[in-house]
Amino acid sequence: MNTPSCPPSVSQILWRDLYRTALFEPDPHKLNVDILRAESAIVLRARHLFGQPGDHIEEEHDLDDALYALQALKNCVQSRTALPNAA
Repeated sequence: MNTPSCPPSVSQILWRDLYRTALFEPDPHKLNVDILRAESAIVLRARHLFGQPGDHIEEEHDLDDALYALQALKNCVQSRTALPNAA
């Protein structure tokens, strides 16, 4: 939980920023790279939280949700590129 006494860490901000970048990337040629970067940052953050004391359940749920959303986005990109007339 982010409170004034517990500001977000750099790794927490980084994964969220990379996740948003991937979600809103308008260039289909950059999208796969953005998705991979976001996924990597999310996995690193999850590993970091695993070794930390305390309750991080909210962020852990956010990480899980983000990975599911990125997987769905990746599936959409793959489906679109598989279509013969995809633009």
